[in-house]
Amino acid sequence: MTTIGIHDIELATTHNVLPLADLAAARGVDPAKFEIGLGQSLMSVPAVDEDPVTMGATAAARLIERTGTEGIRSLLFATESGVDQSKSAGMFIHGLLGLPQAMRVAEIKQACYAGTVALQSALGVIARDPEAKVLVVMSDIAKYELAGSGEPTQGAGAVAMLISADPALVEIEPATGVYSADVDDFWRPNDSTTAVVDGALSLKAYLDALSGSWDDYQANGGHPIGEIDRFLYHQPFTKMARKGHRELAKHTGAELTEDVLEASFEYNRNLGNTYGASIYSGLISLLHHDDDLAGKRVGFYSYGSGSAGEFFTGVVRDDYREHLYREPIQSELAERNVITFDEYVELHENVLPSQADAETPRVTKAPFRFAGIKGGARQYEAN
Repeated sequence: MTTIGIHDIELATTHNVLPLADLAAARGVDPAKFEIGLGQSLMSVPAVDEDPVTMGATAAARLIERTGTEGIRSLLFATESGVDQSKSAGMFIHGLLGLPQAMRVAEIKQACYAGTVALQSALGVIARDPEAKVLVVMSDIAKYELAGSGEPTQGAGAVAMLISADPALVEIEPATGVYSADVDDFWRPNDSTTAVVDGALSLKAYLDALSGSWDDYQANGGHPIGEIDRFLYHQPFTKMARKGHRELAKHTGAELTEDVLEASFEYNRNLGNTYGASIYSGLISLLHHDDDLAGKRVGFYSYGSGSAGEFFTGVVRDDYREHLYREPIQSELAERNVITFDEYVELHENVLPSQADAETPRVTKAPFRFAGIKGGARQYEAN
């Protein structure tokens, strides 16, 4: 039987970063509330010429430089931070990267669950045509009201994955469990630039979807919990993953230690919430920081508010270490521009209306930038 999964994966983030200790000081909050209570240290903040398209294009370009484009006939872009109500943000990436015209391009939305929908869709494409490859890009900016409860859980980042047969990194196994329920725990109205969240309800919905998707996973031939070696959870903040792990232990009656989670937290606690990319930036972090993954089975719990959850598993390939590229993201994280609280507030409130032409200052050092608005259309260019 043909194995299908993640052949290559890449992560990108923004030019700027805000230490949460500085946010805590400005808000008159004990820094431990963010560092320990949320499990977060830093928050990526986009520059004026960065957005989900530029981050996604950067991650995808790094990956394509290694793999080439041969066999890629689909580009699926997953986001809840879309830049247009009609045109897929993936189409901008298609143009920036000069991808072949013989390609399907589409955007997928269901809060933070969209990246997994794109992954599962890609697996289906390759099951039908094992010679095909699918480029999956997920990119988001988590943005909440200033001084609101969600403010310290903001962030930004993008993950690009190449899905193929006989993957080099992780084989995705066929059994999966899904769960959906119409819950108003989190949403962003069309006329708002910030999301609305009910924190208590969101936690309940997250845990309900975890239990429900796990039960469905078991009903559809999933592995017993004792056969799963590592666990990845959607991470709006890393403490949420700990809550999920404890809930799964309680629900199944298994003794699950939290040490198996630590390696997956390294990047997310320094990126902040990346919405749909968060579970897969957790995967990259796990691959980069756990040296004992060969042949190990990883459990994935993907969640998106509103709400939807999915539990599935993947097996890490024996020679995965030979196909890892730690340098780009580790250098990018270390070299981000540290901004002040006042600079953060200014960037947060900076929104370009589509009705007027505007050019953005050149700030980001990334390969691509958002150049501004012309004739109501967003303009992008190589940097």
